[in-house]
Amino acid sequence: MTGTHRAVRPAPDLLAALLEGSGEGIVVCDADGVVTLANAAAVRLVPEVEPGLPAPAPLDSVPPAPEGRIVTHGGRAIRIRTEAVGDCRLAWYLTDLNAAPRTEFLLEAGRRLSASLNPRRCARAATELAADFLCDAAIVLLPATARRRIEWVRAVSGRYGPEEGILPAVTAAEVPGLTDALAGLRHGAAGQQDPGGAPDWLLPEGFGPAGHLLVLPLPGNGVPAGAIVLARRAGRSPFGDDDQRMARDLAVRAGAAISAASLFREQSAINAILTGDLLPPDMPEIEGMRLAGRLRASQQAGAIGGDFYDVYLPDTAPDAGIVERPPLIILGDVCGKGARAAVLAGQVRHSLRTLLLLESRTDRLLELLNRSLLASPSPNSYVTMILAALRTAPGDHVLVDLAVAGHPPPLVLRGDGTVEEVAARGSLLGALKKITLRPVTLDLAPGEVCLLYSDGITEAFGGPTGREMFGEERLKEALATCVGMPVEALVERLEQLSTDWLGAGPGADPGGGRDDRALLAVRAGTARTETSW
Repeated sequence: MTGTHRAVRPAPDLLAALLEGSGEGIVVCDADGVVTLANAAAVRLVPEVEPGLPAPAPLDSVPPAPEGRIVTHGGRAIRIRTEAVGDCRLAWYLTDLNAAPRTEFLLEAGRRLSASLNPRRCARAATELAADFLCDAAIVLLPATARRRIEWVRAVSGRYGPEEGILPAVTAAEVPGLTDALAGLRHGAAGQQDPGGAPDWLLPEGFGPAGHLLVLPLPGNGVPAGAIVLARRAGRSPFGDDDQRMARDLAVRAGAAISAASLFREQSAINAILTGDLLPPDMPEIEGMRLAGRLRASQQAGAIGGDFYDVYLPDTAPDAGIVERPPLIILGDVCGKGARAAVLAGQVRHSLRTLLLLESRTDRLLELLNRSLLASPSPNSYVTMILAALRTAPGDHVLVDLAVAGHPPPLVLRGDGTVEEVAARGSLLGALKKITLRPVTLDLAPGEVCLLYSDGITEAFGGPTGREMFGEERLKEALATCVGMPVEALVERLEQLSTDWLGAGPGADPGGGRDDRALLAVRAGTARTETSW
């Protein structure tokens, strides 16, 4: 009987299936030494095994012993362990020792290649793996850049740390088979190469002549991820079939890891460009006042969401005949969450910048913005917002011209710790053709603060039960404790209290929350009017 699958008549079907699925070779003999069972793994290791015939060498020369014995058969190292299994029968358990390094290699490759989302670090891990398990020196070459330059990483067995560098793409053609490998051709000239054709730059200084060279592509996600070159010193054995299988396994895994890391890097770069204008601005220095803001997006994957704030400074050199406009701050909340909401928030912020070229009154700006939202092709373009124009007044006072559109009214922290709710009110934007607004003007004495906030602060559910809303009263009480604080510390404290509230209850989500949260505060006076705390 030939082939790798041997039927076992005496064994039940279930037992035979279990034995066939074992990675260990199993042979069973009767009391007369005749084979009654041999699974596929055993036949691969000892092809002479056949049910109905006496146990062949080397099985017949291995006495029962717990530790077994290592023999060489068919060019493979095999550990054979013999046990008595009852009724005078014997069972031989065969382990392919040649496969052990491969298993260890695959486990290590999976661990190290998945540990980074940086293409160069993945390449570094691939070279170190190859130098540890397969060769004396390994070099990974990444795809050529637009300037026809190739980044490379090289590791040498027994040396600490890989080397890195850049070379012209045309230089890669000096290595036999490397051009095909970099092009991703698996069936081209890639594979074992003439080591005599290896240029001096390929191998590290002091390495000596290469005895064997293996060049393989790194397959990527639709496009090649690079190539890997493995070199063994003269005097070592050539790359055998098992070595080449391990090398190809490494190439596939390394190519997938580098490709995924490159895609992540490209997406991150694109995301940074697209979201750059959506992030809140750094607070500018404005004479006679200090500003501070905090924004926490509900979705942990990004720093953007439906809440937003911005600061619009007047032109430092206005055209002749144009009255200089006061600084303007805004805080708003658009319908929805995540990226879609962030895009709408960005559109609103840019629309206001354009409208400021035509208008400076806060109520009129909101009316024009409402018309723009109604004309938007995007559905549910609803926005709540506060606009505040800032003017300095004698005695280090700051006048705040406020207009509120469907948003929680601002709070004012007076110098004596009293907290007041501003009386400004107005309609939601983007819903009605005609909106109603009731603007007000605040007078802030030195050290007093006007706080703008989104409903994500007051509607944060948490607390001891995990189901209680933070509410406006708690916010007012917390704000009253911030008298004399630097304005940056004030908004940080309020944001942290909100976060603590979200994470206090059983089963709460301390890092997230249910909604975006935004705070923006303006404090009258300069840093010298702030109390040290």
